[in-house]
Parts: sequence; structure tokens; C-alpha cells
Amino acid sequence: MKKIIALVTVSLLLFACGTTKIERQAERTFKGSWTLNNVTYPNSDGFVDVTLFQDASANCFRNSQWNFISNNNKGTYTLSGANCNEGTRNFIWAVQEENADSGLYDFTLKPINDGENARKINTGFRLNLVSLSETNMVWEQTVSYEGQPFIIRMNFSKSNY
Repeated sequence: MKKIIALVTVSLLLFACGTTKIERQAERTFKGSWTLNNVTYPNSDGFVDVTLFQDASANCFRNSQWNFISNNNKGTYTLSGANCNEGTRNFIWAVQEENADSGLYDFTLKPINDGENARKINTGFRLNLVSLSETNMVWEQTVSYEGQPFIIRMNFSKSNY
């Protein structure tokens, strides 16, 4: 009897720690190349230019190319443009189910350097995956600015290459 209880307990733990069907579907949809078309600030009425992912100005991210590999949750993004630190950056990403009824997810992105072990990096970024389809996705990150919530919205489209 103790063996059965132990087996059921271990099975429940493994099931609880695994990704859900919805998360796996979202990860498959992420797979491929995307273009970050624009960055907007829905609750701002003035000129704003933020630094995204502690890397570069939001202007440098416009039209950046992103590649997501779903079987190992690794990816890259490439920045280009005048007055930008051009080049390709690596990251680890994951989709976590937030609310199955609403279909909204949390999305985490953890920048890594070549040769770094992602498990040893304890900083990253949590974003809200507002929408995701086969051709478009929208991320939002809420940060604090002058003690108030400030939303950064990133709009992507699936690239054809």
C-alpha cells in the first residue's frame, strides 16, 4: 500500500511540474523567425524612449529579428540601425500558463552570453503574452515609472524566412 501511495505522489509531482498542453502549443507557435515591428506605450501621452532588456534603446529594437527554437527554448535577436549596438544576442525563453480561461500567459526571457549556463543566471524579464497567433504576437511588460505602472507593448509579426 505504501508503494502505491508513493507512486501516486511521485506521478502527481511529475505531472504538476511538467508543461501543460496549452503551454506546449504556445511554445510550438513561438517557433520560428519573428520581426519586432514596433514598441508602443499605451498609457503614455509624451515622448518616451526606454531601454529594453537592459540592452538597448527601444528604437534599436524596432524591426529587430527574433528567432525562437522550441525544442530547447533558446533563441536569438539581432539589432541593427544607426546609433545602435548592432549584433546578435542569445536568450533562453519559456511560456508559463497564467490563466487557462483567459488564454493569457506569462513569458520569461533570460539573456545569456555565449557559453554561459542559463541555470547560473538569476536575472531575466517577465512579460505578459497578450496575444499569440500563427502570424502575430503581442508582449507587454509593466514597469514602475514615478511610482505608477507603465506599460511597454511590443508587436511582432512572423517572418517569412
